[in-house]
Amino acid sequence: MNIFLALVGVLGVSASGPIMAATAAPALAIAFWRNAIGAVLMGAPAAVVHRRAFRALTGRDYKWTAVAAIALALHFACFITALQMTSVAAATALVCLQAGWIALFNVLRGIRVAPVVLLGLAAAFAGVVVISGFDLGLSREALIGDLLAVAGGALAGVYTIAGGKARETMATGTYTTLCYGACAVLLLGLCAAFRQPIIGFPPAAWLGILAVTLVAQILGHTVFNHLLAVISPLVVSMIILLEIPGAAILAAVFLHEQLPAGTYAGLALILAGLAVVVAGQGRNRRRAAAAAPAVPPAPPALGGEL
Repeated sequence: MNIFLALVGVLGVSASGPIMAATAAPALAIAFWRNAIGAVLMGAPAAVVHRRAFRALTGRDYKWTAVAAIALALHFACFITALQMTSVAAATALVCLQAGWIALFNVLRGIRVAPVVLLGLAAAFAGVVVISGFDLGLSREALIGDLLAVAGGALAGVYTIAGGKARETMATGTYTTLCYGACAVLLLGLCAAFRQPIIGFPPAAWLGILAVTLVAQILGHTVFNHLLAVISPLVVSMIILLEIPGAAILAAVFLHEQLPAGTYAGLALILAGLAVVVAGQGRNRRRAAAAAPAVPPAPPALGGEL
């Protein structure tokens, strides 16, 4: 059963990029509706169950939730715009550098990182250079899309770190309700600032918006949150990396997306590098847990968007 759920989750997150790339609506509008609908679907039950939790929120809770919401809004703005400027395969791989960015942020914060993790980071970012070099040969627009996807990955890393801080004291349902709701409000403001309409789209566009919300948010990340309770977080992290080849295959089949041969080398470098990063971080956590005194385990939580 867990293997079936993992397959559903991979298909869900892998379909996110191709669906958004094929949706004929402005990038900010897609991001707004995805978060607004997601906040209602996932947040309404939490508002009923966790009413006391909302009343007990502190200034620290609001601070970290606000940071996470801002990062998530900008992440979506960058990623969905990138999908409309560069290939789905490249945009998905570059935004999946989230794990690498988190490790890099830890280095900048003075947190010790194992040499094998640094090696994985080097391989992953070398893949970025390879992909960007081939896309520069295609068009300036594709290169800008690559840079937006890289920025989207960094922002996803900030969102994950801030979300982890918020969820130290907040229930997942409470955090999700506030973060997704605030993110939708911020994106609505960006739509107004950049004069991007949020209504008046053809039926096919509305179908795409609804599909990406249900498929990526509900069948993707919600499934992975469930699996974290029954499968090692390290294994789940490795499974999520299958989004990179999954999105490339779906884009090739349904969008007839063809890439320069060299781009696939870049995708392989990113995938291999991130696998090394995730595995190295898993070993660090196991060593730290073995050295620390025994304490009751905290419930696991999955960070990240997409």
